[in-house]
Amino acid sequence: MKKVVIIGASSGIGKALALRYINEGHKVGITGRRKHLLEELQLQFPQQVFIEAFDVAGTENIFHLKHLIDQLGGMDLFVYCSGTGEASKTLNLEIDQQTTLINVNGFVETTVYAFNYFVQQGHGQIVGISSIAAYRGNSWAPAYGASKAYMSNYLEALSIKASRMKIPVTVTDVQPGFVQTEMAKGNKLFWIAPLDKAVKQIFNAIEKKKRKVQVTKRWALIAWVLTWLPYSIYKKLN
Repeated sequence: MKKVVIIGASSGIGKALALRYINEGHKVGITGRRKHLLEELQLQFPQQVFIEAFDVAGTENIFHLKHLIDQLGGMDLFVYCSGTGEASKTLNLEIDQQTTLINVNGFVETTVYAFNYFVQQGHGQIVGISSIAAYRGNSWAPAYGASKAYMSNYLEALSIKASRMKIPVTVTDVQPGFVQTEMAKGNKLFWIAPLDKAVKQIFNAIEKKKRKVQVTKRWALIAWVLTWLPYSIYKKLN
């Protein structure tokens, strides 16, 4: 039985992933800003679910994370699923700052703690829910794409660091395309994956300890195109 911590599990991918691990018989610690949503899940599975309500954009992330790990009695798998991605068409400072606080600052603070926890423990797995948006800049949501690129780059660095330290800490970068959640916004969405299909692929990638995975699988093609597409052409499309 694993002890799983999922940061950002009150809805969407995080909640669905938590349910998958619950149904597999594991103990799951979930976080989010909306305490009542966390409590609803805990009421359904009181022996398996532990909750900690807090905002990762705040200043007490480590305090809450430690408390959640204590409730679980340890941690084997850490998943950072908290994120925001509002459009910033006029380059709105408030939107971009909030995006950075959640997708970068909150991610780094909790992930660093998890990594060092696993180093001391001698094993563990870190998973970051990044995005296909990590591959190139996006003029409609500059901070979102940049923050996801930061996440992916950081996760790769942690994987290399674990290897050099010769410790069995696995780092998995999950890069979803469009998934049918509240985060899927805009009028040019395509290849929108049902939530259950996306989460099944995410769960399988985690269990197989993949280094990086695009979800759903067809988005690997988009990732390849974005990687090699010349700036002059990408600029026109963007």
